[in-house]
Amino acid sequence: MATRKPRIAILHYASPPIIGGVEATMAKHALLFAERGYAVKIIAGRGGTFDARIPVEIIADADSQAPRVSVVNVELAQGIVSEKFHALVRELTQALESALEDCDVLIAHNILSLHKNLALTAALKNISASPRIRLIAWCHDFAWNDPQYADQLYPGFPWDLLKQAWSATSYVVVSDARKMELAELWGKVDAEISVVPSGIDPREFFGVTEDAARWVRDFKFFDAAPLLILPARLTRRKNIERAIEIVAALRDQGSNPLLLVTGPPGAHNPTNIAYLKKLRELRKEFKLEDAVIFLHELGSVSDETMRDLYWLADALLFPSEREGFGIPILEAALARLPIFCMDRPVFRESAHQNAHYFSDEQTPNEIAVLIGDVLAKDSAYQLKKRVVKRYDWENIFTESIESLVWG
Repeated sequence: MATRKPRIAILHYASPPIIGGVEATMAKHALLFAERGYAVKIIAGRGGTFDARIPVEIIADADSQAPRVSVVNVELAQGIVSEKFHALVRELTQALESALEDCDVLIAHNILSLHKNLALTAALKNISASPRIRLIAWCHDFAWNDPQYADQLYPGFPWDLLKQAWSATSYVVVSDARKMELAELWGKVDAEISVVPSGIDPREFFGVTEDAARWVRDFKFFDAAPLLILPARLTRRKNIERAIEIVAALRDQGSNPLLLVTGPPGAHNPTNIAYLKKLRELRKEFKLEDAVIFLHELGSVSDETMRDLYWLADALLFPSEREGFGIPILEAALARLPIFCMDRPVFRESAHQNAHYFSDEQTPNEIAVLIGDVLAKDSAYQLKKRVVKRYDWENIFTESIESLVWG
């Protein structure tokens, strides 16, 4: 019998369309769960529906700016814990219990670490006593560690809730630096705290087309190192077999290259079909079926998708033997790509000393060494590879987030 996936609620003071870093993070978490078939909902004081799969339940007094909360916050800032606070805690506890009836896991963003709505924090403390709900405290910021809040915090309840390790609660922070801060706040150097960074979706960031997004997924663009683009029709003068040999050499040297050849066979020479057959045979000979992709076999590459491929690529590989001009040099320059191309006067005319040239006499292995050396020293390339490997939301979810809700 299949195990039922845990039902998840995500709590914060506000949710999209309210703009904020935490709001964006919780929305992305919710979307990642929904895309994988989890029942997930948002509980917030302000916000609205941003995806039909994700219900948003509004508890007005969960907002840090709710009128009643603002009145209580003024008192708390003076060290006063009045009946208004306790009444608000009771009502929020009841509201949360009702909202969580159909949930197994509650992910609370910043509620256990910030003082923006201490009545909500205290209500959540009451909820945490229930064995039915697993509580995950996702901590982005810490009130007790922030000098700007020093005059708003006092010893005792409820402020001490923000610097205590709650029992039966899993704690998550967004960086190693935050983990150290929280451990010091608790006075527990060996505290059990998970680190799950915030991330980025490169497909969303670049606003790529559906075709580009599908190819990113199907061909694992972000696992490639380097991801090379060769924008050309399949004609002999484009010298695409040289590019395939270079990719083979890169792989032999320990890299994980992926070459995207964007164009179809040239339309004006019937021998180009035979040339494509030759290229396929060469690809098979080198066992590069997963490393050299002829995109025309998947459909026409639109101008918009071509733009996306430039943004996604790590470098231009352009071994063309003869060109009247060479538009890809200009396109790669605008996309800030390193350019590796044949040493031809027409390319030097446009790229000057700003491209990396190779000659007819150089072997594929020598050219692969050139590419590897240049990219090894390219800080932008190295950081990009680090970001897509460590901070791509898809990877973060698979490696870190999903396991948390299973306990």
